[in-house]
Amino acid sequence: MSEPLVVEFEVRATPAVAFATWTERIGAWWPRSHTLSREPAAITFEPRAGGRIVERGPDGAEHPWGEVIAWEPPHRVRYWWHLYFDRAEATQVDVTFREHGGLTRVRIEQSGWEALGAAGPPRRERTQQVWGMLSRIYAEHLGAAAG
Repeated sequence: MSEPLVVEFEVRATPAVAFATWTERIGAWWPRSHTLSREPAAITFEPRAGGRIVERGPDGAEHPWGEVIAWEPPHRVRYWWHLYFDRAEATQVDVTFREHGGLTRVRIEQSGWEALGAAGPPRRERTQQVWGMLSRIYAEHLGAAAG
């Protein structure tokens, strides 16, 4: 069984602002290089359990990234994640936002690697590097804090 991938860091924002930036304003900080269209018109979390996570290209085409499992603003969003992969290869991402000494502690936990068989360990390793980069971009967008 593969261990979940965990990334933790702090940002200078309230949990409500951190949650909204992750879910409602993802297009403001998510790098275009990590999208399917490379020029998304929008990236949207439908704000409910069962909602889609979708990129809309400049031509209006929709590119599914995942589905929301739990929607608990401002403290948690959990979703199936399959950006770049078929839905059958989705992993689960659980992002929590907790107040911590005037900052917000963001914790990303991604699991389900074992369902990918032999592809799981190398994909987990690549994903760990990507989350490291994405978390820095997100934190810089909000105002990074040590952590």
